[in-house]
Amino acid sequence: MVRDGWTPLNGFLRIDSALSIAAVTLQSGSESPRLDAELLLARALDVPRSYLFAHSDEEMDVAAAERFQNAIDQRAGGVPLAYITGEKEFWSMVLTVSPATLVPRPDTEILVDRALMKIPKDKAMRVLDLGTGSGAIGLAIARERPLCEVVATDVSEDALAIARLNSRELGIPNIEFIQGSWADPVAGQIFDIIVSNPPYVASGDSALATLQHEPRVALVSGDDGLDDIRVIAAETKNVIVNGGYLLLEHGAMQSGEIAKILSANGWANIMLANDLGGLPRVTISSR
Repeated sequence: MVRDGWTPLNGFLRIDSALSIAAVTLQSGSESPRLDAELLLARALDVPRSYLFAHSDEEMDVAAAERFQNAIDQRAGGVPLAYITGEKEFWSMVLTVSPATLVPRPDTEILVDRALMKIPKDKAMRVLDLGTGSGAIGLAIARERPLCEVVATDVSEDALAIARLNSRELGIPNIEFIQGSWADPVAGQIFDIIVSNPPYVASGDSALATLQHEPRVALVSGDDGLDDIRVIAAETKNVIVNGGYLLLEHGAMQSGEIAKILSANGWANIMLANDLGGLPRVTISSR
């Protein structure tokens, strides 16, 4: 049965009416309520989003209205849109995501961009992606640099299952996924470039309230948010070529402490790259 507020006229509900109601419902829980409503309605109807504009006066049946209502209920409850639709675009790739993985953020594309700057298109290099999650970073690099061999690790086998699925669906063969904690699974190997978007949220950070649907293990890293970065800085110096680069995504206020951690572990030439909002988001260093 369709819930209150969604009772269809004569058994049906017009597309434009459904969108208007949903957008109002999502105003307090979404930064883009109208867009979210359009994407979720297109999914409920199994049509392209453009269909909604060309057929705004058409009516949908009760089953479609129920599917739409269920999706809106989830979104209003704070569930990320990507978890409801099961996909997220990153680096012009449509990735499958699940609650076992973080939702890829646009700012993480800065990490990919800076890594690609260090990898000539005509050179075969070995790249290590630590904490790959959905595989977003490693897959983007592997697709852009097909001569490279990319190895991606994650402690979560559930996350790796999603990453492997994305690799198959996108047809990207030059990447291998290995289960394990940070660089442990690749001990004894040597890489030219190492990238990571590790957990970097402090355990007491109030922002966690808005991230409750995403995996905590992929977000939180000790009292100051830097425990995993400390491990990475120590472990990766043993698996990188002399002159190789380590690129880390982190919080906007953490760059100073991260520079100290890296320096203490023998990393040099420490540089910063800003995110889309002009805040320091990626630290680059070399051996």
